[in-house]
Amino acid sequence: MDGDTAWAEPDVLFDAALDEAVRAFQQQRGLLVTGEVDTATYRSVKEASFRLGARTLIYQLSAPLYGDDVATLQRRLQDLGFYNGRVDGYFGGETHEGLSSFQSEIGLSPDGICGPATLRALDLLGTRVTGGSPHAISEEELVRRSGPQLTGKRIVIDPGLGGANSGMVVQTADGPLTEEAILWDLAGRLEGRMAATGMETYLSRARSADPSTAERAETANGIGADLMISLRCSSYPSPVAHGVASFHFGNSHGSASLIGQVLTSYIQREIVARTSLQDCRSHGRTWDLLRLTNMPTVQLELGYLTSHEDVEVLADPRMRDIIAEAVLVAVKRLYLLGQDDQPTGTFTFAELLAYELSVAEGA
Repeated sequence: MDGDTAWAEPDVLFDAALDEAVRAFQQQRGLLVTGEVDTATYRSVKEASFRLGARTLIYQLSAPLYGDDVATLQRRLQDLGFYNGRVDGYFGGETHEGLSSFQSEIGLSPDGICGPATLRALDLLGTRVTGGSPHAISEEELVRRSGPQLTGKRIVIDPGLGGANSGMVVQTADGPLTEEAILWDLAGRLEGRMAATGMETYLSRARSADPSTAERAETANGIGADLMISLRCSSYPSPVAHGVASFHFGNSHGSASLIGQVLTSYIQREIVARTSLQDCRSHGRTWDLLRLTNMPTVQLELGYLTSHEDVEVLADPRMRDIIAEAVLVAVKRLYLLGQDDQPTGTFTFAELLAYELSVAEGA
């Protein structure tokens, strides 16, 4: 070392500048913006550190590969027409099949392993022209083909918490009420209305269970659901925070669930039109539940239990009826694809049932 150059300890202080950098990273990656390096943020930092070619990519069930290098591979395969799934950075079975097809097409051994030879071929053949998302087009086509009727549609309703995890307790005019009780009751009201229209409805958990996020996603995937609707409540240190927000899959690679995006937009509009809840809009996120499910999944944050205004809405059984109806109408609007539509907040449950019956009789 040069005698004039002094070695210095690295900066290990978590100061305001680092907090700002963490928050900016969380915002860019579709994470909760807290400034805290929690498990999800740490994992995302690790995923962002991988560049295509830095490691061999292979499909493995025991230790699945996640990372920006996988997302880059998916994007290149998509541009070449060999991958139609989401660009989500997860090396799963669909990515393996797309890579194997590409290798077979160019005369390489179709082993589904992205090594040096495959990378060279991708660099040589990679198209310079990119288009829309095949996955988004595929999602929309599935909705179009399934038709406007709700009968037979498979929906998984995912109430948060469960078992010993009852969440926050709020005080109401009728006594204490747990967060889990609010979500379970709302899920039951939504399930009943959906079943009445002929939909096949499933709950992601029993009342006595609190499955992990991965287990909830696995349940929905195993059922082969058309949609998954996850119900949650929010909280914040400040009682000023209030309102309803909805989330769909969307990431910094430009990949998003088109149907999830449309459905969250409809749900927001219907709930805000029918209740006093503030519109906190819909957003794309990379949360595990949104990216581990094969079907379009939306997560609804139905209000802040730290807000007196929101608690008044969520604690009222009549308002929970209204929210359930709003979600059902939003799902119906999704399958109508903008046809025979009515103004937001005006389509009632009774009218919806009559509509379903008239379509069934005319079929």
